[in-house]
Amino acid sequence: MTACVVEATAGDEDASSPQPGCVITVDGAYAARLARSGDSWFPERWTLDGPEPYAVPLPGNQPEEPGTEVQPMGDGRVLIRRLTAGRHAFSLLYPTGPGTGELPLGAVECPGPGTRLRLLPPAPGGDVAYALAVGPDSSSVWLVAGGAFGPEHVAQLPGRCSGGVWLDRTGRLLALDRESGGRTKTVVVDLGRGGEVSPLLQIAAGSDDRLLLADPDSGLLLIRSDAPCPGDGGRLGWGVLGSTLPVRFPDCLRAAAECAVTPFAIQPGQVLTPESCGVALRIDGPDGSWVGVWRPAERQVRHLPAPQGWLAGAGLWTRDGVLRLPYATEGAACGVAEWAVPREAPRAGDGGGRAGGSGDTSPEDPVPDGAASTARTAAEPSEPGPPEPAAPRPVPLQQAPLAGRTATR
Repeated sequence: MTACVVEATAGDEDASSPQPGCVITVDGAYAARLARSGDSWFPERWTLDGPEPYAVPLPGNQPEEPGTEVQPMGDGRVLIRRLTAGRHAFSLLYPTGPGTGELPLGAVECPGPGTRLRLLPPAPGGDVAYALAVGPDSSSVWLVAGGAFGPEHVAQLPGRCSGGVWLDRTGRLLALDRESGGRTKTVVVDLGRGGEVSPLLQIAAGSDDRLLLADPDSGLLLIRSDAPCPGDGGRLGWGVLGSTLPVRFPDCLRAAAECAVTPFAIQPGQVLTPESCGVALRIDGPDGSWVGVWRPAERQVRHLPAPQGWLAGAGLWTRDGVLRLPYATEGAACGVAEWAVPREAPRAGDGGGRAGGSGDTSPEDPVPDGAASTARTAAEPSEPGPPEPAAPRPVPLQQAPLAGRTATR
């Protein structure tokens, strides 16, 4: 089956964001990446939920192009998007004996050069997959795997969209960063109500606000916005889904001028306690990439050396506070390094680390040394969190504090 979408142009926010070295399912069971053998590229599936991680190559009849996208599904198959003659063709790959089985799913046709279509992050449950097509004046969400009749158009939004973050455990609420009228704001697309759109981030009228990560269990949101300092390219902040409290921008998340900081994983299972969630940060500097770990209740970022061969920007937290980072080297084609990151005890006067207590930083707080030494990584993990709650109702986040102030939850 072939469907037609509008033409798009390159150069949106996604193009400048660092892409992870592999893609991991929401439950952490599988990962997929485009691996290289000599000058040839081929899909590779990683199994991560067994006693030891292992990789299965899924080569096709011919090598893949370097920009080909792959994404693991919940049943272990791998979705692949190939661009051929203006058509984005989707197939599911799976191991079959010594070879690779392939189930074609259809294609989305994008006439003319400069098409912009990409896969959205893995959906919760792993039984469906979506893609985002961006045109000059509008954007479309497509169901490209898990539908009954090939690719299905499920939502149309005015404006150019980027990003893509799931807000619930059912795969119904999708957050996208929409550029309209010269500003970028995050909106929520309700796929269960025909693509109904509602606002999520409206920090200031003239600010560019983007959602980077969200955790449905705790409601923790990681945000980039230029509201605190217009024109500085944006600062990292945090808020809570379903809360009317303002977004906070801790000074410890401000990167040195030569570094870029990108959050890539949030610890799940911390129900009603977003301040205690571990957040993993990819830090890219002149000397390479490493890992930062931070919690909203803490005033510092712990800097950890990345494992050799880290698939940069890829990783996940377990519920008991262990950070798992996939890596591949010549001696270990498929490996996962684990860091049991210690939890810092609340300082005296920090309000117990509760949101809005004096443990929250403001733009006036001193900036910690960005070259902090490597933190210890051997510690006892925390207890598993309570069962998953129902997804909170999205509430627009507004009135970010541009000066130090406190609030209680």
